[in-house]
Amino acid sequence: MIEKIRNIFAIPELRKKIIFTLGILVIVRLGSQVPIPGINPDALRQTMESLNDTFFGLFNLFTGGAFGQAAIFGLGIMPYISVSIVIQILQTTLPYFQRLAMEGESGRAKITQITRYGTVVLAFVQSIFISLLLESYGIVLDPGFLFRFTAVVSITTGTMLLLWLGEKITEHGIGNGISLIIMVGIIAGFPNVVISEISYFQQGVRGILSELFLMLLFFFLVMMIILVQQGVRKVPVQYARRIVGRKVYGGQNTYLPLKINTAGVIPIIFAQSIILIPGTIATFFGQDATQSNFISLFAMDHWFSNSLFALLIIFFTYFYTALQFDPNQVSSTLKQQGGFIPGVKPGKRTAEFIENILTRVTLPGACFLGFIALMPYFLQQFAGLDYAYASFFGGTSLLIVVGVGLDTLSQIESHLLSRHYDGFLTKGKVRSRRG
Repeated sequence: MIEKIRNIFAIPELRKKIIFTLGILVIVRLGSQVPIPGINPDALRQTMESLNDTFFGLFNLFTGGAFGQAAIFGLGIMPYISVSIVIQILQTTLPYFQRLAMEGESGRAKITQITRYGTVVLAFVQSIFISLLLESYGIVLDPGFLFRFTAVVSITTGTMLLLWLGEKITEHGIGNGISLIIMVGIIAGFPNVVISEISYFQQGVRGILSELFLMLLFFFLVMMIILVQQGVRKVPVQYARRIVGRKVYGGQNTYLPLKINTAGVIPIIFAQSIILIPGTIATFFGQDATQSNFISLFAMDHWFSNSLFALLIIFFTYFYTALQFDPNQVSSTLKQQGGFIPGVKPGKRTAEFIENILTRVTLPGACFLGFIALMPYFLQQFAGLDYAYASFFGGTSLLIVVGVGLDTLSQIESHLLSRHYDGFLTKGKVRSRRG
């Protein structure tokens, strides 16, 4: 392993990408600790401790603790994700967005621009809600228009800066910038969770057997997530033999890899954004609304919110898979290249065959993601763990960390193999969502 890490830094281009990515992530973590001007830190700490078990605690997890610090990055990247969901849904419903999606690079650039504008608008609206929420909890030293203006400008600007940093990681660094920002934010809370668990152990709240069981459960879930993320269904493909002059082309046998989880961690992030909407709206009405019966349905320890969360993950898994993988396009490409699936007619029948297989292999992957998402709820109800600790044994935290880690590792693996270095795995290779 030491030799493989040395190989990474032996490639100048890869070394620059990794150093650039780490530098941007350090800036992101620093921005998550810079509070909005006019905040009372003592009142903020006491209030956030009382809200850890509500949806605010979940939102704080996704922002890497920035929301709990009332930081300029307090909204995290969630406004961009929410707008992206809406835009991708519109691409399947409105003719205007459908045309943009089919225009190639220029269309994608226009969609990206619309998404950014939408992010500014949503971040502006949500920052207003946050400023009102902070005032309602008595966290602000000098409430009034000046604080609200400062908070709205700071949070909106911080969100767009965070989006820009994420795009720079994707362009010049290694891995997907948006996903890495979310992953690093989740990992940042892990040391505090470990310290809290050590104190529980010292106080006798949990014994050594309980801790060993949780450790074994953690490693088992990680292995299962890796297995599902890397699992593929190989569809055999043959290419017709062509003779051009004295040369023979085609005739080889290969396969079309259909991943069990084509969508990766995107469905989890999308579903989480939807679950947070009721709580975000409730911030406009203050503390009483967050304690209402309706909002309590979306608490992290309520069966309704967890069941809805699992169903949304299954829905978005199919939805995003349909956006990422078009059986008709794959069938057309195979036909143009002289390829065919044995026993299946080229064209429409091939597209239907591929779509049928993709639907069946996606179902167990989607159900598995839903089950892992419910794991924190099960541990809370039956093992007595608090949400902060239980979230690292499943749910969004573990899925995002493992999924994004695999994607980033696959890009590093590609750089190593393209320059004739051994990758991290001596047999096979790490597959990305695109591989």
